[in-house]
Amino acid sequence: MFDSIHEECGVFGIYENTCADTASSAYFGLYALQHRGQESCGIAVCDDGVFRHKRGDGLVSEVFTREEIQKLGKGSMAVGHVRYSTTGGHNPNNIQPLVIRHVKGNLALVHNGNLVNAAELRRSFELSGAIFHGTSDTEAIAYEIVRERLSCSSTEEAVERAMPRLRGAFSCILMTATKLIAFRDENGFRPLCIGKTHDGAYVIASESCGLETVGAEFIRDIDAGEIVVIGKDGLRSIRTHCSVKKNICVFEYIYFARPDSVIEGMSVHRARLTAGELLAKHSPADADIVIGVPDSGLDAALGYANESGIPYGIGFIKNKYIGRSFIQPQQEQRENAVKIKLNAVRETVAGKRVVMIDDSIVRGTTSARIVRLLREAGAKEVHVRISSPPFLHSCYFGTDIDSEENLIAGKCHSTQEIAEYIGADSLAYLPVEALGELTGKNCGCCCGCFTGEYPVDITGAGGKNKFDEKIHK
Repeated sequence: MFDSIHEECGVFGIYENTCADTASSAYFGLYALQHRGQESCGIAVCDDGVFRHKRGDGLVSEVFTREEIQKLGKGSMAVGHVRYSTTGGHNPNNIQPLVIRHVKGNLALVHNGNLVNAAELRRSFELSGAIFHGTSDTEAIAYEIVRERLSCSSTEEAVERAMPRLRGAFSCILMTATKLIAFRDENGFRPLCIGKTHDGAYVIASESCGLETVGAEFIRDIDAGEIVVIGKDGLRSIRTHCSVKKNICVFEYIYFARPDSVIEGMSVHRARLTAGELLAKHSPADADIVIGVPDSGLDAALGYANESGIPYGIGFIKNKYIGRSFIQPQQEQRENAVKIKLNAVRETVAGKRVVMIDDSIVRGTTSARIVRLLREAGAKEVHVRISSPPFLHSCYFGTDIDSEENLIAGKCHSTQEIAEYIGADSLAYLPVEALGELTGKNCGCCCGCFTGEYPVDITGAGGKNKFDEKIHK
């Protein structure tokens, strides 16, 4: 519906010491991670080596009724996934978990991120006779692991061998008949953490909020390049590919993650407050009220208000029954459609000079509509402040940023031009050099979509639908 940035995916896994209702645990974990993907979801359960799974289009609550959870039954392990299609487009075969039966057993794989060499990997498998059913990067990861598994003694060894050939972003959980294996790329682009319940079950999730939902206590983040193996003997770590460098996507803090999550030791809520404080220092405005665009703009707005001394107010009401993936209406309906999801609070903004905080501007059309809402509600002035730098480049690691020719910051010559386009009295972005303060001292960040400088060589990465665009003869 909006020209906004979309989430990548969310992954969840649980290992119990005994047969338990792991399907329900996965359901609740995915519910907590629903903000990371609202297009499709799935759960796979392992019961004494037998895999049962359910996948479908829609929200977790739509796909998994009570009856569907009961059909999955109990088991010692489960993995789950919520998806927004960054690569591969809408294809039922792309819905995860990806369940594979190979000569040495079964595996179920869930993946968050994008590989930059997925097309190269896929082509090499196709030339050797492999048949791909979907168009996502995840199949290439699974094939790479299975190929290595045929010549080594364990799945974790296969993962260890395969990882150097997986270039890009991957935070994965893999379930075999006897163990749960989590692994993360050497840059740590996408978050992944581990926790433990009071009865000894291990839980892995994209964000710490996914742990807390099932009563698990956060233990730590899985390190960049680390492989964590959970089985009957407990937890062990393989650190062959661990790196001192970390380049987590900075947009996890700005937009993707839930504010109650903690990623790499930094509270997401605190990071967004800091972004707002930095905006107030770098780009002050003479105004009467500070408001935020729900949801990720709210914490930054509070930070701006705290630093500037301008009162904070509730400027918008968001329809809580419409998710971020609300069905896009026809072209002629779009002007009114924004009001279905968002309405300005006239009591807050009428007759006032307003500072409006949002997380980003992509093509500019949504920002223009939101500013118009404030004008129609009686705002005297609208000063827009963005808690990220301008988008100038594409992302190749799992964030669904539009192509460069459609990004308004790339098309316009100045911030003033963008301000005029969206109808704002003034506009300012968070400076690129301030981004490091959002992630904390112990973690670097990837800012490639703002700077064009990527931690990984992106040669041959292709676009979002790189597999759909190619026809092999």
